Amino acid sequence: MLVGIVLWVARRTDGTVGKTGFGYARGQGAVMFGFAFVCVVETLTMSVLLRDHPVAHRIVLVLDLYTVLFVIGLHAASVVRPYVLGADSLRIRNGGHVDLTVPLERIAGVRRELRTTHQRAEGELDVPVGSQTTLTLELTEPVPHVTFLGRRRAVRLVRFHADDAEALVREIMRARNVPSPLPGRPG
Repeated sequence: MLVGIVLWVARRTDGTVGKTGFGYARGQGAVMFGFAFVCVVETLTMSVLLRDHPVAHRIVLVLDLYTVLFVIGLHAASVVRPYVLGADSLRIRNGGHVDLTVPLERIAGVRRELRTTHQRAEGELDVPVGSQTTLTLELTEPVPHVTFLGRRRAVRLVRFHADDAEALVREIMRARNVPSPLPGRPG
């Protein structure tokens, strides 16, 4: 998260050199900044309440400041790690928690589909932002997904949110339909 804050301040993104990045953090921005504001108000309130107890005041102040840094870091990680569409793969990410690479040749179909409820199902991965997904990606064969805690599972259907879902669908379709280069001349 600290790296995310540094990249955010420097206006850089992670892993997009020579590729196209698509954002997804806009849907959660207002909520994250609202939560950070509430944490700042709580920090100030606790400072006033604990002013006569210096040891407790310092401990709570450190914890409160860490919480504000944590909330800002969560949002920054989402901003600087967009989805990345390359010549041969689509990388679906969510901050530092989800990182799934899908080869373009395994994409059977992609469509815009707004969903606000998600139930766990075998072989499906939901990556909601603000409790919603806007894209559904169907795969011809499973791709491996490693969870945040290291568990491996095979995924055949991925639902995720993109700020500009139509542009991402259009670019995925365009990338999948690029003709193969002509083979070299026989020697």
